[in-house]
Amino acid sequence: MKIEGKPLPNGVMVRPAWLNETGQADLLTEIRAKVAKAPLFVPKMPRTGKEMSVRMTNFGPLGWVTDKERGYRYQAQHPVTGESWPDMPDILLKLWADLAPNAPPPQACLVNFYAHDAKMGMHQDSDEEIFDAPVISLSLGATCLFRVGGVKRGGKTTSLRLESGDALALSGPARMAYHGVDRLYAGTSDLIKDDGRLNLTLRRVTA
Repeated sequence: MKIEGKPLPNGVMVRPAWLNETGQADLLTEIRAKVAKAPLFVPKMPRTGKEMSVRMTNFGPLGWVTDKERGYRYQAQHPVTGESWPDMPDILLKLWADLAPNAPPPQACLVNFYAHDAKMGMHQDSDEEIFDAPVISLSLGATCLFRVGGVKRGGKTTSLRLESGDALALSGPARMAYHGVDRLYAGTSDLIKDDGRLNLTLRRVTA
């Protein structure tokens, strides 16, 4: 993990290499098995229906989805298959317990797949009912340039590289921070073919 520029904002925590290479490969195998039951789909923006550049699915009791008609929300069923989401991998529950030992367990794990040219615009994770628990994520595959700012859009931001196996938490004053992914770096990992990246984001949704 490399920070480019200034120190990380208060409430942003990074654990470089939280998951080793063997653990990453094992987790990827488990993810592929679960994605076979809950296939990746293309989320669409509310109102416009514009497709996002990532594909996604979810694990856990609830999953985050979005479409033109109903917008951003959490629901218990896959929007294409109508089936319940698969359980979260145990290693992700261990990650949550490690970085958020005093928080209630996560209810949703958002799985975003980034192709080599995919990005994620600056946004807040604000569709949950409560914001006491942190948002915790784990990176797999290609290194990305992650950018995080303050709680208001358009403020100053800090950029850092997140590598495969790195964990990140947004908590306290950073829980509602704007953040996004500006780019992926080719040739930084051979875990996922064609310089792809998976980001697994754990969230508590309800009180």
